[in-house]
Amino acid sequence: MNLSISLRFCLLAAACPTFAAAQTTTLTADRILDGRGAVLANTVVVVEGARIVRIGGSPTGVVYDLTGFTLLPGGIDTHSHINWHFDPDGKTHHLSRDEESAAEAVMYAAENAYATLMSGITTVQSLGSRIDKPLRDAIARGTVPGPRVLTSLGSIGERTGSPEEIREAVQRFAADGADVIKIFASASIRVGGTPTLSQEQLDAACGEARAYGLRTAVHAHGPESAQRSVRAGCTVIEHGALLDDATLDMMAEHGTFYDPHIGLIFSNYFDNKDRYLGVGNYTEEGFAQMERAVPTALAVFKNALTKPTLKIVFGTDAVAGAHGRNFEELIYRVEQGGQDPMAAIVSATSTAALSLNLDDAIGAIAEGMQADLIAVDGDPIADITALRRVVFVMKGGVVYKSPPR
Repeated sequence: MNLSISLRFCLLAAACPTFAAAQTTTLTADRILDGRGAVLANTVVVVEGARIVRIGGSPTGVVYDLTGFTLLPGGIDTHSHINWHFDPDGKTHHLSRDEESAAEAVMYAAENAYATLMSGITTVQSLGSRIDKPLRDAIARGTVPGPRVLTSLGSIGERTGSPEEIREAVQRFAADGADVIKIFASASIRVGGTPTLSQEQLDAACGEARAYGLRTAVHAHGPESAQRSVRAGCTVIEHGALLDDATLDMMAEHGTFYDPHIGLIFSNYFDNKDRYLGVGNYTEEGFAQMERAVPTALAVFKNALTKPTLKIVFGTDAVAGAHGRNFEELIYRVEQGGQDPMAAIVSATSTAALSLNLDDAIGAIAEGMQADLIAVDGDPIADITALRRVVFVMKGGVVYKSPPR
């Protein structure tokens, strides 16, 4: 078992001695959203060590009285870039710059991780950089506060080469401890989102990942790149801002997850335009392309909601400026996209966990699950903006944030 897998299973099994205090904790709240669509009232959640051991009964051990708040599972952001940050000059960091040391890069990532955790996100999938690896492993050891991190450690794209070269790249990522394989099957939305990988290349990438027991997250904006990914048996389509009705139906039929990014990614770029413009491929025309894509992406999302069997998950594509504001994406989906608030919360908890193959460990409030729990001021089913008011954060039984007791 490689280091990555052993640390992750140590974490999920609560077998890491530094990860959680071996104590009993009881949480009480006005209402509990279990992450699977149910609302529980007038009950308690009892935690021992890192796991939930009981729902209901009498309080025991250390009691956190969350009266007036709503308790729910910690959020799961299935698409983040935890290492993206602004440099001292105020500009977004460009990966081609060599003046930043690895230590500095990890510290920026740790800052982002802390902000993300404090905002109520207890698991992120970072797609992804090699810098994610030491951060992931330090968080898993319990020595750095942050959300549980899964990472691709890099990506595969058209420059990777032939199908055989792609298979070899997957093998290298697997050997290095990647949790998922990130694949670029289309260009950026800033340059039109056209397909960049052939069917044979995608077959190689997703087929080899399956052979190593790894999931695949595919950057695909348009119908052709997404359809090729579905035919290749890839796990999830990321972005999909230009998908048509037939492609959404195809994804639903094949059980392919859909991770749209329609709110936070755009607003964050627009709010921080001066900090991105002129770096890499961030150009005036690229920003104009993004502005034109906003209503299109929203329309695609609204259409996706009409597909009852399509598995929509919560991801933000959080980059520099967005970390710690992850739930803004969910708020946008409800307020502008028309998603049912409970469905939105389920997409960010149990459905997101399912897409990560971790639904037996995280994403729900139930006996035996990891004690990843947050409380918000208000009822997010009645007012989704309550997700902005996170007052309590517990991950793996460890309390990182709580109201005065």
